[in-house]
Amino acid sequence: MTPLQKRIKRHIIGRTGEFFAVTAPGLEPLCLRELMTQRLTIRDTTVVSGGVKFLGRLHDCYNANLCLRTPGRILFRISNFKASNFRQLKKKLSGISWELYLKSDVSLRFNITTSHSRLYHKDAIKDRFVESIKEHNQPDQTNESTPGAEQQIFVRVVDDHFSVSLDSSGNNLYKRNIKKHAARAPIRETLASAALMLAGYHFNEPVFDPMCGSGTFSLESAMMAMNIPAGWYRKFSFENWPAFSPDRWADIKRNHEKNITRSDRPLIFASDIDKKTCELLQTSIAGHDLGKMIRVFEHDFFSIVPNEITDQKGVVVINPPYGRRMGSKKKTNKMFHDIYRKL
Repeated sequence: MTPLQKRIKRHIIGRTGEFFAVTAPGLEPLCLRELMTQRLTIRDTTVVSGGVKFLGRLHDCYNANLCLRTPGRILFRISNFKASNFRQLKKKLSGISWELYLKSDVSLRFNITTSHSRLYHKDAIKDRFVESIKEHNQPDQTNESTPGAEQQIFVRVVDDHFSVSLDSSGNNLYKRNIKKHAARAPIRETLASAALMLAGYHFNEPVFDPMCGSGTFSLESAMMAMNIPAGWYRKFSFENWPAFSPDRWADIKRNHEKNITRSDRPLIFASDIDKKTCELLQTSIAGHDLGKMIRVFEHDFFSIVPNEITDQKGVVVINPPYGRRMGSKKKTNKMFHDIYRKL
């Protein structure tokens, strides 16, 4: 074990860190509920505007990315300090051991926000960060990242107080890496999961998605029903951290795989009036072992007879057309009244 590896183990892997699960406004309580039911070794959970703060170990960060369905990303807070001029900022940044957090060959991207701060020029702030990181992270041929790997660094400055975080997720967590096709005005997977939770979906009852479009509701409910973690089919930014342990990650995924259930009969019913839409959704389902759980068929919602689909009670979830796609306000209102009557 090299000296750097020993430092990483002592200061990053072996210590409790501060994390922040970023959510859409209003989803903070749902995210907290998810955190508390995942049996993570976390503590000091706090709901704030825009997300949930919690303390935990590095493997809790892995699990949060893998399992949580409602947050958009998980941030790892690495430093908090005050600086009211660039001299102070440079000094504070020199105290961050960037080599413990970043590999030398990753591509950096910054997300900087400032409010009521003497230092408000974002490009100048970014330049100081880049300079500091380069000083610490000298090229190391034994410490290579995945080609094209990118690390996003979040810098929030409020009243001269800096909060510096690493994005552990990479692509926004609503990107489950299942759908290979797009749709007009789709709902994000994180919001679809939240809607299902708020509707009281119990995971063992039928779900009918009669205006499925790209199939977001159908795919999310199927993953819930089969207990497939939200991030099961994707990669994460933390997989390129110096502290990342492939063996620990593989062990975490094996433990979750034991809880995945399979079904021999469909429990999720997705339909749409557009044939091409149904064909594209069927392709995505077939590529991710969801074929037996979801039944896709072409049909007009207004002519469907529920008992011909299933004799069980369940949940109907709809993301209907809206806005310009509907034309006039009068036409939109008629569509919604027709949906109410059919339900």
